[in-house]
Amino acid sequence: MIRRFPDGFLWGASCSAHQTEGAWDADGKGLSVQDTRPRDTHDICDFTVAVDFYHHYREDIALLAEMGAKVFRFSIAWTRILPEGTGAVNEAGLAHYDDVVNACLEHGVEPMITLYHFDLPQALEDRGGWDSRETVDAFENYARIVFERYGDRVQRWLTINEPNIMLLVDKKILGRAIPLERKYQQFHHLMIAEKLAIKACHELVPGGQIGPVPNISIVYPASAKPKDFRASLYFNAIRQWAYLDFSCKGIYNPLLLDYLAKKGVSIEVTDADRELMAAHFPDFIAMNYYTSVTVEYPEDASNMADGISDQQSEDIMDAGFYKGFTNPNLEKTQFAWTIDPQGMLTTLLAIEDRYAMPIVITENGLGAYIELTPEGTIKDDYRIDYYRKHLTMCARAIESGVQLVGYSPWSAIDLVSVHEGMRKRYGFIFVDRDEADEKQLARYPKKSFHWYQRVIADNAVDDGIESKEGVA
Repeated sequence: MIRRFPDGFLWGASCSAHQTEGAWDADGKGLSVQDTRPRDTHDICDFTVAVDFYHHYREDIALLAEMGAKVFRFSIAWTRILPEGTGAVNEAGLAHYDDVVNACLEHGVEPMITLYHFDLPQALEDRGGWDSRETVDAFENYARIVFERYGDRVQRWLTINEPNIMLLVDKKILGRAIPLERKYQQFHHLMIAEKLAIKACHELVPGGQIGPVPNISIVYPASAKPKDFRASLYFNAIRQWAYLDFSCKGIYNPLLLDYLAKKGVSIEVTDADRELMAAHFPDFIAMNYYTSVTVEYPEDASNMADGISDQQSEDIMDAGFYKGFTNPNLEKTQFAWTIDPQGMLTTLLAIEDRYAMPIVITENGLGAYIELTPEGTIKDDYRIDYYRKHLTMCARAIESGVQLVGYSPWSAIDLVSVHEGMRKRYGFIFVDRDEADEKQLARYPKKSFHWYQRVIADNAVDDGIESKEGVA
């Protein structure tokens, strides 16, 4: 069955600065926390060269245009614009992103820019990072500089990538654990910084639109036990609704407040914060989705790892509230991530039900081992199957009334996975390098590139199903 998408649907692909650019100290760039982060293993490559998008951006953007991409979601490295996070502006950094934006437009690809993707300037981290109000002010200043420079050419903006994952999976993303009380003061500062960016965008970018970028994955209970259902209710609130309620409704989620009260955690909130929360709202929701989450109530706090055999669930443990549980009904990837296309449909329906706003999917993808054949081809049929199933659910969501307006999966090109390096490949475009050898960094479109090219050209996906489905 052919499932068609609305006219004007925003087909695209995504990446981030620190995972692709390399050129870690080129043209006046300062250090970010991703340049300095502690590493559990040195067997994987770091971000010093990555896939050298900094020098290959013209080639990569041309390939994306050949694929048919209407939009390209990428991030700006704060430390290229303000090497110390504040102070003197680095004109070479601004000029580089002028070139990237202009290259997109020359190829008929709309740039969609993420302001911040896990790469806080190290100089700000040294002065307290997101614990400090100084970082909030610095972020607003940085955002205003960027809006003023590129706002004449860039209409769609994203605020802070996955603040929920940055705080919930802090050790994997940042290389260190953040104590709970500090974590939720950081939550507040991140969300106030986002509100200031929304305000600045609407002031400085004529006709500009901006949205939050959390990772949203519906949370299932492991069973029909009342305690398991309550565990899922709390983790849904803590993992996602707390962030979107703040962004889209200007409120603190009530279950998050209950959780914090039970944990004895207090957050400093000023009257000016409350006014800002209630006055400035996004134009759309950007959402990253990879798979669903399943939790149960932890009856035995001494055995929190019981029932976990997937990579994502191993980070979900909070005695008295919830713990991860590997869903036995789902397949897994080579890297032990579960695969749940139905979960994407349910997640989209839940967002529409709660917020009734336009949605853009800005990450969705499958990381896998893959090798370049001697003929220079890459057959990634498993990725095609993953995207086909997820796009089918996107189409069904639209048919059900969800305001889904775009799809930019992860990732445009192979990149450096934060904790798996180059061996975990996500891209439509293969980059020929490995953990130790940068080789020539040659680019090769994968089989999925050509499949996605046809999907975009047809503005439709074949779901492979002969008969109509109901709500199953």
